[in-house]
Amino acid sequence: MEPKIIVHGGAWTIPEARKQAHLDGCRRAVEAAYPLLLQGASALDAVQAAVNVLECDETFDAGRGAVLNADGQIELDASIMDGTELNFGAVAGVRRFMTPVDIARKVLETEFCFLIGEGAERFAREQGLAECDPRDLFVERELQLYEKLRSKDGYSTHEAFAPTPQGTVGAVALDKDGNIAASTSTGGTPYKLPGRVGDSPICGAGVYADSELGGASCTGFGEGVIRTLMCSKACEYLAHRDAASAAMEAIEMLYRRVNGHAGIILLDKNGEYGIYHNTDHMAHAYVLPDGTIYSTVHMDF
Repeated sequence: MEPKIIVHGGAWTIPEARKQAHLDGCRRAVEAAYPLLLQGASALDAVQAAVNVLECDETFDAGRGAVLNADGQIELDASIMDGTELNFGAVAGVRRFMTPVDIARKVLETEFCFLIGEGAERFAREQGLAECDPRDLFVERELQLYEKLRSKDGYSTHEAFAPTPQGTVGAVALDKDGNIAASTSTGGTPYKLPGRVGDSPICGAGVYADSELGGASCTGFGEGVIRTLMCSKACEYLAHRDAASAAMEAIEMLYRRVNGHAGIILLDKNGEYGIYHNTDHMAHAYVLPDGTIYSTVHMDF
């Protein structure tokens, strides 16, 4: 198979002044991961590498630069899935690790699928992963947003889809052996309840991969995505539709059933991309047939 990879950096309303940072960040993620695929790396290794780049980029709502919850803390969620064995690893509520997808990958290699909070962090330390000072995750932009939301009466997390950029990140890859993997990582929604977990670390909701069909990662208001298991539905649609149509149907289903707003990236077993969102923008990048990288915040499919 010809290796392929696609990444996203969030489906929201991105102010003009911040669009270039989103474009550049998504491009860098593909630039880091695609050469690994060409060298024979697995799809799992590629999506992990891509998401690592995005988690360390303060442009996005994942790792450094993540949003603060109602207690003024950062809690990170991440997942990764192997579409060949349907193996899955996820963590939620992580506060002391810059790249939680690395913990999720370690979880995937155990008999378990999902670890949370203190248990996830203890496991990460036992695996030798580097811990960070929680303050290293904070950026001034999100501290200012937290103060603004804290002083606002009746704020609802649905309002995060107003012109306040957020950027859950994700990646889907196909390797030379035809294996598909997907990964998603996030800090959640601004001013969320402490302990709230969205769709990103939930198998079938914010991420899914099945090498017999394809893989998906999504971004948006997580509660609706959880209720519809949108990524698994999108992959099921691939059995009878092309990737572009499957992505569109998944978002239309989300809106029809729960009035949800989100974006999704898909990669089918033949290496075809699917991209769709019903928000103003979704930052994403992917490899073109000639090996060049295309990055945009608009939907061109």
